Amino acid sequence: MTIQDIKNRFGIIGNSPLLERAIDIAMQVAPTDLSVLITGESGTGKEVFPQIIHHLSARKHGQYIAVNCGAIPAGTIDSELFGHEKGSFTGAHEARKGYFEVANGGTIFLDEVAELPVETQARLLRVLESGEYIRVGSSKVQKTNVRIVAATNVIISEAIGKGKFREDLYYRLNTVPIRVPALRDRKEDITILFRKFAADFASKYRMPTVKLNDEAEKLLIDYYWQGNVRQLKNIAEQISIIEKTRDINADTLQKYLPETTSSKGVAIFKGEGGELSERELLYKVLFDMRKEVSDLKRIVFGMLQGNTNLTDEPIENISEENNIASDKPFVKIHRPSEQVDGQIQEHEEVHETLSLEDKEIEMIKKSLQKYKGRRNKAAKELGISERTLYRKITRYGIEE
Repeated sequence: MTIQDIKNRFGIIGNSPLLERAIDIAMQVAPTDLSVLITGESGTGKEVFPQIIHHLSARKHGQYIAVNCGAIPAGTIDSELFGHEKGSFTGAHEARKGYFEVANGGTIFLDEVAELPVETQARLLRVLESGEYIRVGSSKVQKTNVRIVAATNVIISEAIGKGKFREDLYYRLNTVPIRVPALRDRKEDITILFRKFAADFASKYRMPTVKLNDEAEKLLIDYYWQGNVRQLKNIAEQISIIEKTRDINADTLQKYLPETTSSKGVAIFKGEGGELSERELLYKVLFDMRKEVSDLKRIVFGMLQGNTNLTDEPIENISEENNIASDKPFVKIHRPSEQVDGQIQEHEEVHETLSLEDKEIEMIKKSLQKYKGRRNKAAKELGISERTLYRKITRYGIEE
């Protein structure tokens, strides 16, 4: 069976090398009885890989049970997994088999395994090591022959460091790791997925299929997709239902793409259509950092020269010229002369290159376009005052 056969059988869409690598690992490990840990962000489609592993294994005729560990209360998770005896707790009116007993000879998929209580993790470790477990309220050891496939969107190393996940259990589960790529790492698949979802919803709701123009497709590809495939599917459904026109442009699509935040805490904007791209945002961060350094230098050297009033002056007034780029290509900073070992030391002069006018002009134009010429909002996004923005517009001859 080929990777394409697996895609067709399980409805997997995409040709990303990272995706195909994950499928290939699942196919290779399926005939064994090794435990598998599937990692990846929420919404990437991790739940399909345990099914691939089960249906390509010798256990395919046995039970396949998927358990969402995060959806079961901590007080009842042991009973759900390992079963309980009659009268073992309030409400236990009769004995009950757990998932490990029901799925004997088959496969159990533990989704969100990092949500398991630490006490339950210890019992799960025993099952992995010896196949033994004890029902809640019983002292009799029982055996099970179950293959465990687990999945999580949590960074396990961090959970271990916080004492929320057992390190020994991690190594037992992680015999074979499978990493499901995030949608932003499968850019070549984004438009294919959108077209498939749009066609499905058109059939479901009996309406014409929505189509994206070139600019809208570019916007779709550049978006961060924090919610991954699940988010893309939801947006395709929203547009299919809400929009009256079937031809979707970038402006229309943009209304459905909320501003997101990357894992490093940097806001990722929506690319084209007047928004700042990620690269431009990084430029802005660098400009702001340079402004802070420049402000600090002015204050420090001003204090060295005895000008204590500098610290009382608003920062904007101290170095407003250097917020995005300097009016002049160089800033000269002078240190006062001082006497060392009886000798007068000449002052030093530091030159700092600040020539980034082309990028500054481009950023100002994009911000004005984004906010349709409203200077107050453009200035706020650029991190400068409206007065400074007006002066720069005039100096560079930027048309609003």
